[in-house]
Amino acid sequence: MNPYEIMLLLDPELADERQSEILTRARELVESHGGAWQSQDVWGRRKLAFEIDHKGEAVYYLLQFDADAATLDELTRILKITDGVMRHLAVRRIEASATTSQRERPPREATREAPVRGAVPAGE
Repeated sequence: MNPYEIMLLLDPELADERQSEILTRARELVESHGGAWQSQDVWGRRKLAFEIDHKGEAVYYLLQFDADAATLDELTRILKITDGVMRHLAVRRIEASATTSQRERPPREATREAPVRGAVPAGE
Protein backbone atom coordinates (compact mmCIF):
# COMPACT_ATOMS: atom_id res chain seq x y z
CA MET A 1 0.00 0.00 0.00
CA ASN A 2 1.20 3.46 -0.88
CA PRO A 3 0.06 6.69 0.81
CA TYR A 4 -1.66 9.08 -1.62
CA GLU A 5 -3.49 12.35 -1.50
CA ILE A 6 -5.80 13.95 -4.03
CA MET A 7 -6.61 17.64 -4.30
CA LEU A 8 -10.14 17.69 -5.65
CA LEU A 9 -11.82 20.78 -7.10
CA LEU A 10 -15.59 20.54 -7.38
CA ASP A 11 -18.02 22.82 -9.16
CA PRO A 12 -19.24 25.47 -6.68
CA GLU A 13 -22.77 25.23 -8.11
CA LEU A 14 -23.11 21.57 -7.08
CA ALA A 15 -25.55 20.82 -4.29
CA ASP A 16 -24.02 19.70 -0.99
CA GLU A 17 -25.67 16.28 -1.43
CA ARG A 18 -23.95 15.77 -4.81
CA GLN A 19 -20.58 16.82 -3.35
CA SER A 20 -20.90 14.34 -0.50
CA GLU A 21 -22.00 11.68 -3.01
CA ILE A 22 -18.79 12.14 -5.02
CA LEU A 23 -16.69 11.91 -1.85
CA THR A 24 -18.58 8.84 -0.64
CA ARG A 25 -18.08 7.13 -4.00
CA ALA A 26 -14.33 7.82 -3.87
CA ARG A 27 -14.10 6.48 -0.32
CA GLU A 28 -16.09 3.34 -1.14
CA LEU A 29 -13.89 2.67 -4.18
CA VAL A 30 -10.70 2.91 -2.12
CA GLU A 31 -12.06 0.71 0.68
CA SER A 32 -13.58 -1.89 -1.66
CA HIS A 33 -10.18 -2.41 -3.31
CA GLY A 34 -8.47 -3.05 0.03
CA GLY A 35 -7.26 0.48 0.69
CA ALA A 36 -7.52 2.52 3.87
CA TRP A 37 -9.17 5.93 3.98
CA GLN A 38 -7.15 8.32 6.15
CA SER A 39 -8.98 11.64 6.02
CA GLN A 40 -10.83 14.19 3.96
CA ASP A 41 -10.39 17.87 4.64
CA VAL A 42 -12.82 20.44 3.33
CA TRP A 43 -10.91 23.55 2.35
CA GLY A 44 -14.10 25.22 1.24
CA ARG A 45 -14.89 27.59 -1.57
CA ARG A 46 -11.85 29.40 -2.92
CA LYS A 47 -11.00 31.67 -5.80
CA LEU A 48 -9.16 30.04 -8.70
CA ALA A 49 -5.97 31.44 -10.16
CA PHE A 50 -7.58 31.17 -13.60
CA GLU A 51 -11.08 30.33 -14.76
CA ILE A 52 -12.08 26.74 -15.46
CA ASP A 53 -15.18 26.37 -17.63
CA HIS A 54 -15.97 30.07 -17.09
CA LYS A 55 -16.02 29.64 -13.31
CA GLY A 56 -13.78 31.70 -11.05
CA GLU A 57 -14.25 29.62 -7.88
CA ALA A 58 -14.22 25.98 -6.81
CA VAL A 59 -14.84 23.93 -3.69
CA TYR A 60 -11.57 22.34 -2.57
CA TYR A 61 -11.20 18.95 -0.86
CA LEU A 62 -8.01 17.21 0.23
CA LEU A 63 -8.42 13.42 0.29
CA GLN A 64 -5.79 11.23 1.98
CA PHE A 65 -5.75 7.45 1.71
CA ASP A 66 -3.56 4.37 1.38
CA ALA A 67 -4.03 2.20 -1.69
CA ASP A 68 -2.20 0.31 -4.40
CA ALA A 69 -1.43 1.80 -7.82
CA ALA A 70 -4.30 0.00 -9.59
CA THR A 71 -6.82 1.52 -7.17
CA LEU A 72 -5.38 4.99 -7.74
CA ASP A 73 -5.65 4.50 -11.50
CA GLU A 74 -9.29 3.46 -11.19
CA LEU A 75 -10.11 6.37 -8.89
CA THR A 76 -8.54 8.94 -11.23
CA ARG A 77 -10.39 7.37 -14.17
CA ILE A 78 -13.68 7.72 -12.29
CA LEU A 79 -12.94 11.33 -11.31
CA LYS A 80 -12.15 12.26 -14.92
CA ILE A 81 -15.61 11.22 -16.13
CA THR A 82 -17.63 12.44 -13.12
CA ASP A 83 -19.75 15.52 -13.73
CA GLY A 84 -19.04 18.26 -11.22
CA VAL A 85 -15.34 17.46 -10.82
CA MET A 86 -13.50 20.42 -12.29
CA ARG A 87 -9.93 19.23 -11.63
CA HIS A 88 -8.07 16.72 -9.51
CA LEU A 89 -4.44 15.97 -8.84
CA ALA A 90 -3.19 12.80 -7.19
CA VAL A 91 0.27 12.70 -5.62
CA ARG A 92 2.12 10.28 -3.41
CA ARG A 93 2.05 11.51 0.17
CA ILE A 94 5.34 11.81 2.03
CA GLU A 95 5.03 11.04 5.72
CA ALA A 96 6.40 13.80 7.94
CA SER A 97 8.24 11.32 10.15
CA ALA A 98 10.22 9.96 7.19
CA THR A 99 11.89 13.29 6.48
CA THR A 100 13.93 15.44 8.79
CA SER A 101 14.39 19.14 8.73
CA GLN A 102 17.77 20.78 8.43
CA ARG A 103 17.87 21.46 12.19
CA GLU A 104 17.25 17.82 13.11
CA ARG A 105 20.03 16.41 10.94
CA PRO A 106 23.22 15.38 12.72
CA PRO A 107 26.24 17.52 11.88
CA ARG A 108 28.40 16.27 9.03
CA GLU A 109 31.73 14.85 10.05
CA ALA A 110 34.75 16.50 8.53
CA THR A 111 36.25 13.89 6.24
CA ARG A 112 38.68 16.18 4.44
CA GLU A 113 41.20 18.53 5.85
CA ALA A 114 40.30 22.17 5.73
CA PRO A 115 42.11 24.03 2.93
CA VAL A 116 45.06 26.09 3.99
CA ARG A 117 44.64 29.74 3.28
CA GLY A 118 46.85 30.91 0.45
CA ALA A 119 47.90 27.37 -0.50
CA VAL A 120 48.26 26.55 -4.19
CA PRO A 121 46.47 23.35 -5.29
CA ALA A 122 48.75 20.49 -6.33
CA GLY A 123 49.71 20.37 -10.00
CA GLU A 124 49.78 24.08 -10.62
